[in-house]
Amino acid sequence: MVSITPESPVASVFGRSPKRKLVEEGLGIHTVGELLRHFPRRYVQTKELSEVGTPEVGQLLSVVGEVTSSAVKTFQRGRKLQFRTEVRIRTNGLSFSLSFFSPYAGQAHSYAEQMPPGSRGLFTGKAKIFNGSWQLEQPHQLMFGEDGETETLSKLLPVYPLTNRLYVWDLIKVIRVALDLVTDVPDVLTPALRERYDVLDVMTALRLVHGPDDYAQAGAGQRRFRFEEALVLQLVLARRRAAQRALGAQARTGGGGLLSAFDERLPFDLTAGQREIGEVLRAELAQPHPMNRLLQGEVGSGKTVVALRAMLRVVDSGGQAALLAPTEVLAQQHHRSISAMLGDLAQGGMLGGAAEGTTVALLTGSMSKAAKDEALALLSSGEAGIVIGTHALLEESVAFADLGLVVVDEQHRFGVKQRAALTGKAGSPPHVLVMTATPIPRTVAMTIFGDLETSVLTELPAGRAPIQTNVVPLVDQPQWISRVWERVREEVAKGHQVYVVCPRISGDTLEEGESDQLDVDDDGEVITKKVPLAAVEDLHEELAGGTLQGLRTAMLHGRLPAEAKDRTMRAFAAGEIDVLISTTVIEVGVDVHNATTMVLLDADRFGVSQLHQLRGRVGRGGLPGLCLLVSRAEAGTPARERLDAVASTTDGFELSRVDLEQRREGDVLGANQSGFRSSLVTLRVLRDEKTILRAREAADELLHDDADLSTYPGLAAAVADIEASQHSEFVDKS
Repeated sequence: MVSITPESPVASVFGRSPKRKLVEEGLGIHTVGELLRHFPRRYVQTKELSEVGTPEVGQLLSVVGEVTSSAVKTFQRGRKLQFRTEVRIRTNGLSFSLSFFSPYAGQAHSYAEQMPPGSRGLFTGKAKIFNGSWQLEQPHQLMFGEDGETETLSKLLPVYPLTNRLYVWDLIKVIRVALDLVTDVPDVLTPALRERYDVLDVMTALRLVHGPDDYAQAGAGQRRFRFEEALVLQLVLARRRAAQRALGAQARTGGGGLLSAFDERLPFDLTAGQREIGEVLRAELAQPHPMNRLLQGEVGSGKTVVALRAMLRVVDSGGQAALLAPTEVLAQQHHRSISAMLGDLAQGGMLGGAAEGTTVALLTGSMSKAAKDEALALLSSGEAGIVIGTHALLEESVAFADLGLVVVDEQHRFGVKQRAALTGKAGSPPHVLVMTATPIPRTVAMTIFGDLETSVLTELPAGRAPIQTNVVPLVDQPQWISRVWERVREEVAKGHQVYVVCPRISGDTLEEGESDQLDVDDDGEVITKKVPLAAVEDLHEELAGGTLQGLRTAMLHGRLPAEAKDRTMRAFAAGEIDVLISTTVIEVGVDVHNATTMVLLDADRFGVSQLHQLRGRVGRGGLPGLCLLVSRAEAGTPARERLDAVASTTDGFELSRVDLEQRREGDVLGANQSGFRSSLVTLRVLRDEKTILRAREAADELLHDDADLSTYPGLAAAVADIEASQHSEFVDKS
């Protein structure tokens, strides 16, 4: 017999089965080892009917059901008589109809005999509504009572991630073959480590994960692989932290008078959190190795002031600081607000500027060549102590005299190589401070940003008012939209300003997927009604000439020229615009104290964190805020649940957990940001918090005793694989 190893091609266990190509091309599985590591996403009990709630139309379902009726019917297709076996199944919830089409009577009756009333099986198909009844379209089945089919089935049936035309039982059979043939699966955990951390050996764990008799066995196997994955990941991150500490950097201890002068002029007292984190940054900037810190905090918690004080300390030390922003609107807003906070301290070397001052430069992609050249000269000469910019800062033509600190705002918007391009412009490794107003649960920060030290600003500065958030359900109460615009008029009448946010710029064309309305046609078929999403340009024309006629309205979106965007934001900040109709370009950094109300149209099109960010634009000046989430999403749908969650709390950290539970960690932070999106196979950072904490402690212990992991060659190889892969690129360069 040919020896089968984890490195053997998957064809060695599939033989001539046509399903092999589906596994290779559809699932990306090419070796037996990869097949064995294709873990079930859930289990169904073969002795119990599945719990089934309301599925989404088009969703692929695999359910354990009991046949309640089975009958053969005929129909005419052209001149030929065709046969249809109609089967009805019940679950512990919904009932479904299944139709099996056959060109021959014998085949149709064979289907009926395989699925007699009272029989049970695993049924798979796409959920669909027809004539008001749920169906499983293009169904396939595995009947539990068939000869030879149940002998190899466990009491718990694993349900795997699948691809088109590949079914659960296809993988069950071939994985069972692989487990029987493969005997030598290398274990990255030595016997001593398995005993130390109380986990199973790899072969036992594989057999329990793929063929458990009960949930306890499945859980024991899963715990092994979750701990292994968490440990390898935490070892990678711990090694990166050690490598960061080993890098040399220029200590930035201050010495000039810029920071002191700024502190003396602050018109408000720093919060306790701002003072505490300021001290942490002061101490880390003074070290001869790079600071590498993540600063997260609620919308409006005062992160910018904390970052600015760190930048001023670096300037006081003779260095320069760069603030990288994701959009021109945000970069311009930062430039205005920082220049305003500094006053004459931002006019160093100019007539009327303070003696201890510096120059604050702005660099964006849409600036004229003359303006860019002037900014570049200020940077290269060192005259500009602070530069604020967008991706334009990453261009090769940008050079610094002495870049000492890089601040990245809303850093999840940037890819790994972009951040590395900026830090690479420093003569020696710069200190790095990355900021986000998207609250990140502790375990996410520990897993995704584990090479960064983390600080959290939780308290809000004085003057922040409460924000009331309400869902406006147009699917139930379409007439309420009139009341929305009445509320807008009422706020403007009080002298306040309003944001109206749309998901699109133009409504000329309906983009793919931009509808969520289901209806039934005359034949009972479920159809999708195209319902355009709210668009800035169309809505502005409609409101300015109708419902909000007489109010001062303006548009803001990403396609406008930079000068127009800046002019509009300045006018809104100055109170010259009553209602700003915008896309999400105002999501971060926009700070207009007189804005009290935000209307979010088609709010279900935004994620939880984005809704929270947008809502944070109001209530910033001591005036109570109002946020109206206008949506056609029906009650009970995931989209409506997101909106209800946002309406129920203003705690960003609580909402971040909701967001993570719905969207998973890779999507919450974006593909560029997470870096580990495709490698988080068994781990879920909320569910497995204790495992991750335990793995982090274990990683620190192992590296303390053996920095090169020479005692643990399997672990060392697994860590090296990640460090060399694209999946670790964020960890390596963020």
